[in-house]
Amino acid sequence: MVRYAKEHKQVTRQRIIEKAGHRFKQDGIDGSGVSTLMSDAGLTNGAFYAHFASKDDLVAHVVAAELRTQVERYGTLRPGRQGLEDFVREYLSPEHRDHPGLGCPSAALLDEIGRCEDGTKQAYTEGARDIVEEIAARLTPEDPKSARGTAIGLFTMLVGTLQLSRALSDRKFADEVLERGIENALAFVR
Repeated sequence: MVRYAKEHKQVTRQRIIEKAGHRFKQDGIDGSGVSTLMSDAGLTNGAFYAHFASKDDLVAHVVAAELRTQVERYGTLRPGRQGLEDFVREYLSPEHRDHPGLGCPSAALLDEIGRCEDGTKQAYTEGARDIVEEIAARLTPEDPKSARGTAIGLFTMLVGTLQLSRALSDRKFADEVLERGIENALAFVR
């Protein structure tokens, strides 16, 4: 039996989480079986349980990692409200709408997360709280707590707008939803 260094196991685990994140956002949690997820990571099904206790365990780790990555990307935005405006425009872009596997886990998975076990809901709650805090800090850097309600409103507005745009078969209408969503979101935070 081959023994791998601890670092190898961690790198492999991270690869599974990253590939599963993309697959879940593209095909849904329920639409992604363990064999597909492991194949995406270049591994056999048998290796799965060396890294995760169950699919639910993997889902919770994926949700936490996806939201953590999303919050980290906020650090690349311009400071303050300018960065928030950039974020709104990027979030409600046709590119983000058309590539759910590369985008926000909230817009892609929210309905399924609501039906997941407590571990996944807890991971989502912590990540969503971090997103709201980041938005609030950009709205009112001197007193982020005072902007919490607005931050929650903006976050829900963005997620709902993107979900609606993705659900429409009429491309022109879907684009209009995004355009109006940007206008409404920017007016909301002014």
